[in-house]
Amino acid sequence: MISRLAHGLWLLVPATIAALWYLAPSETPAELAYTEGQVQRGELVATVSATGTLSPLVTVLVGSQVSGTIQSLHADFNAAVTTGEVIAQIEPALFRARVAEAEAKLQSAEAQRDKAWVTVLDARRHLERQTGLQARSMVSESDMDAARFAVDAATVEHRIREAAVAEAVASLEHERLNLQHTTIRTPIDGVVISRDVDVGQTVAASLQAPTLFTIAQDLRQMQIETAVDEAFIGSVAEGQPVSFTVFAYPKRRFQGRLAQVRLQPKVEAGVVKYNCIIDVDNTDLALKPGMTATVAIEVDRREDALKVANAALRFVPTLEPEALQELRAGLQSGEGLIWVPSATGLEPRKVRIGLVGERETELLGEGLVTGMPIALPQRKDERRPARPAFSLF
Repeated sequence: MISRLAHGLWLLVPATIAALWYLAPSETPAELAYTEGQVQRGELVATVSATGTLSPLVTVLVGSQVSGTIQSLHADFNAAVTTGEVIAQIEPALFRARVAEAEAKLQSAEAQRDKAWVTVLDARRHLERQTGLQARSMVSESDMDAARFAVDAATVEHRIREAAVAEAVASLEHERLNLQHTTIRTPIDGVVISRDVDVGQTVAASLQAPTLFTIAQDLRQMQIETAVDEAFIGSVAEGQPVSFTVFAYPKRRFQGRLAQVRLQPKVEAGVVKYNCIIDVDNTDLALKPGMTATVAIEVDRREDALKVANAALRFVPTLEPEALQELRAGLQSGEGLIWVPSATGLEPRKVRIGLVGERETELLGEGLVTGMPIALPQRKDERRPARPAFSLF
């Protein structure tokens, strides 16, 4: 029994020692934990990143200026329409009745005007007779005054009736115009991207014109409206090239051009931003209104620059705090440190920083050549050194 127990404990010893060895901290010095990279030469682009929304260059909301029930629809989603084409009809019967009523009122006003004119003519003839009698001293002065007053009163009444006729004409034109507005026509050539009503639905235009359709003028030309932070707006200018991606086509990169930087500021969560409008060619109609675009505005470019990964300028080996502070104190504005591997370890080298890109940075200064080795931070999957096979025998 005792021999079996001893034999079992002896078998556990190798496994225990192996586990303790594997879990023990690495003996590799922290200052040597880096990945070796190189100084490279090539194209370097600096960009300002933002997000925005795609929309047509011209979008028209087609509404109704009159209230009524939708009698028929002649356009639907994605339908191509031309200027003046009928796309909806509101029930016109009520408006035809109003036109007939206005026509009747106009005829009545014209009759009243003509009657007033007859009264003017009669008053004038009476004044002429009275004038002839006065010449023979057969009427009094008061009769003459009454005759003159009758002419003036009849003339004024005729003018009132003429004004009533003009009012009736205007009212008739208004009702005819309302009748025309029951037929909804498209104001531009384009594509229907939204239809907001159905047949039988009642639209009310008492306070504002209800939207029936949304028409995009030309989806082959689109724009992106994006907001750029005030910290970067100084480097953004009209005419700069733009590249962007959308979630629908993750492997495709689209191109555009910055068309406008709007001056009106917009504050979001305490950050001041400015709207930038980007023109986009959408000849193949791959892009759809409302898509979210991740935008990169090209603000500068170097065709033949010495460059390193941005991580090289962030890499700091394990040093005494005093030594690290001394190195940083010697840096001036626009300078940085890279670490060069050597036989004795890592040596710091001061460099001037040029153009800063999204992933790479331009280096300036003497002694920098293509292919020069530099230290980069280790990736997470590289930080644990590989263990050799372990054996007790």
